[in-house]
Amino acid sequence: MTSVTSRLRPFGTTVFAEMTALAREHDAINLSQGFPDTDGPAALLDAAARALREHDNQYAPLPGLPALRAAIAQRWSEGGNRAADPDSEVTVTSGCTEAIAATLLGLLEPGDEVILFEPFYDSYRVCVALADATPRFVQIRRAGNDHTFDPEELADAITPKTRAILINTPHNPTGAVFGQTGLESIARLCIEHDLIAIADEVYEHLVLDEDRQHISVASLPGMADRTVTLSSLGKTFSVTGWKIGWAIAPPDLTTAVRAAHQFLTYAIATPLQHAAAFALSDPECLAWLDTLRTQLRTNRDTLCVALADLGFDPILPHAGYFIMADHARVSAPKKIDGDVAMARAMTTEARVAVIPPSAFCVDPGLCRSQVRFAFCKQPRVIDEAITRLHEWIGVPRPENYPQPPSVSRNLKPD
Repeated sequence: MTSVTSRLRPFGTTVFAEMTALAREHDAINLSQGFPDTDGPAALLDAAARALREHDNQYAPLPGLPALRAAIAQRWSEGGNRAADPDSEVTVTSGCTEAIAATLLGLLEPGDEVILFEPFYDSYRVCVALADATPRFVQIRRAGNDHTFDPEELADAITPKTRAILINTPHNPTGAVFGQTGLESIARLCIEHDLIAIADEVYEHLVLDEDRQHISVASLPGMADRTVTLSSLGKTFSVTGWKIGWAIAPPDLTTAVRAAHQFLTYAIATPLQHAAAFALSDPECLAWLDTLRTQLRTNRDTLCVALADLGFDPILPHAGYFIMADHARVSAPKKIDGDVAMARAMTTEARVAVIPPSAFCVDPGLCRSQVRFAFCKQPRVIDEAITRLHEWIGVPRPENYPQPPSVSRNLKPD
């Protein structure tokens, strides 16, 4: 690592690559990295195939195809947000991860401070470092069977050097959905201290419970002109490998995002942009999304019940792909210390790969007793993972666990 720049040296290899490689080595079921093992709706895949044959395969415009930017703006306004100008306020990026990088690199000066909620998606901290800025952390903690943050702790984290607050709701890895009260506290502080809100909303369409509602912070009073909202097609339509993301922001903030974006990727795969524009308005694709949410909810509930029976203490997520579960009652008898050792043991011995969430924390104790399970898999895969965990832990599997049906790539029964 000595040849790696000092800005990147502390971060090593991303935990997702490490755990996926370990899963492959041991033929483990991969409940670590958050990618589905089914493809998106058939209509979307067909649209991509048509686009390869029927549309231009050369560079797209720097901000993205006009048709896709218009479709993103339309979906944005239908979600309760202000009308966005596709030409001056929407930028297509290489997934939400590049949108994060372009936003931070385009907006931050050396020495600026950015508040991150901990645990965090791991690229946040790296992108802050690449911008030569300084992260400050506010913890998201367990509160009963949910996760929340303390608005007073957030207020205390703001200093004269603070430039932005990076918000992730629905939240990865906890699955928490920030409610109206929490978002209003963030908005109030942004307005009071003249801060930019950077809102990562990639799981916006994967809220799984009727009593929860995704709210864009940009929709709150006073926030439209100071918010950069980031999202992507990959999580919504189970095409994470396409890397089609976007940033929506007022023109002055969009100028900063595009200033960095043009030198990071410049333009994104043209045929996939055509297909993405199709998906955002196609009735069949939007109906498929309802089916996806139903399947994710079933997977979540099945896995949470099984984990509790196995001795874990899972926290029911309200959105997204992931379950955070305390492993203390399982790891203690096996004399396994900490989440990293537990994740490695589960991958190599039980052959079920999970993520050690301390990789998303600067406080080593915040997530040390937990592991993260991805449930965005076929039901039969979840079922096999449960069976392997029962065998490893030595707890007999109840006969009354539901046996999920085989599911095709389009989430329809075989």
